[in-house]
Amino acid sequence: MASDLLAAVNAYLGEQGGGEGHFELPMGGVHILRSFHRVAANHALYRPSLCVVLQGGKRLLIGGDRLEYGAMQCLVVSMELPACGGIVAASPEEPFVGVTVDFEPAILRDVLSHLENPPAPPRDDGPAVFVADVSDALADCILRLVRLAETPRAIPVLFPAILRELYYWLLTGPYGDQISRQALPENHLARISRAIWLLRENFTETLPVDRLASAAGMSVSSFHHHFKSLTSMTPLQFQKQLRLLEARRLMLSDTVSVTEAAFRVGYESASQFSREYSRTFGVAPKRDTMSMRAPPPDPVPA
Repeated sequence: MASDLLAAVNAYLGEQGGGEGHFELPMGGVHILRSFHRVAANHALYRPSLCVVLQGGKRLLIGGDRLEYGAMQCLVVSMELPACGGIVAASPEEPFVGVTVDFEPAILRDVLSHLENPPAPPRDDGPAVFVADVSDALADCILRLVRLAETPRAIPVLFPAILRELYYWLLTGPYGDQISRQALPENHLARISRAIWLLRENFTETLPVDRLASAAGMSVSSFHHHFKSLTSMTPLQFQKQLRLLEARRLMLSDTVSVTEAAFRVGYESASQFSREYSRTFGVAPKRDTMSMRAPPPDPVPA
């Protein structure tokens, strides 16, 4: 199954002109990533999704945790989380190839409601991101999603059905209890997600912890505990990641200055912003944006 899936992805990319990069399939919410080289760890906001590696390997740093996953393993992300991910195994001979499928909570809830024996909710929170092996049934669903992209007129009819099947295998698999958290109302993940939404919408402001706890419907101490269990970060660390990611985007896309970016995302001191940016990204903000805007070097002749 693994070789068939990899062959189907490479064939599809060949029809799209080949090469490496990020490819979005026509059904939306399904993406392919191929890279002929290792890629240094980069900070980003990860959406709830299933990220399946077909070839090569990746590493994800989130809070103080490190997750590594390779061929026929997947990363499951259950809520929006800032993290730092990079490709650690790739070459022109064996490029990194991965497929990501964004979760659709409404469909996931519907599938869960139709299970005769739904998974029991986990007793403990556990991280909202984890690594698992890819079963043959799950790989078969991914294979049919990739092949479906070759027949756009069939997508409106078949895509929801394949997605429902994919969720079925996830919910009835060994990590079904963890997957089901995205579909259950008023569990800890749902409550912390409400607080994260509040952080996302108001990350430039100073948000008291009791306001975040109130949004989650928890006491302050309970909120701290469950937030850290799910995200591997404190609320303050989470907010700092959001601010720095937005500042980086502003400096790159809107070409604003370091000082203006700092003030726009809520910092009162440009020097504090520069220190925290350097600690997070490993380079000063001005140097970072200049290096990312610079054209890639010419290839070295063989």
